[in-house]
Amino acid sequence: MANADAKLLEGIPVSPGIVTGPARVILRADEHEHVLAGEILIAPFTDPAWSPYFITAAGLGRGTRRILSHGSIIAREYGLPAVTNVASATRVIRTGDLVQVDGTAVA
Repeated sequence: MANADAKLLEGIPVSPGIVTGPARVILRADEHEHVLAGEILIAPFTDPAWSPYFITAAGLGRGTRRILSHGSIIAREYGLPAVTNVASATRVIRTGDLVQVDGTAVA
C-alpha cells in the first residue's frame, strides 16, 4: 500500500537500478557525517571529496544537473542506483526518511 503522504521527486537517472532505504542528507563533504550501510546519500552536488560516502551508500540522489559529473561516474563504477537533477531533494527529504532511487531508465 502506498503512503498517501509520499512525494515523487523526478530527476535524470545516471546509474541503473532501484533501491529503497533511509535517506542520509549531507549538505557538505566536510560535515564529518557518515553514511551507514544501506542508506541513500542525498546531496546537493558531489565532487572527489565525497568519494568516501559512496563506499557504504546504497544509492544516490543529487541536486546538480551534470550527468557526467564525478558523482555520476563513481555511482556507475560502484553499481549504485543514482539520480541527478533532483533540485529540491535536500530541501524536501530529511535524514531517516524512507526514499526510493530509481535509475532504471539508464540504458
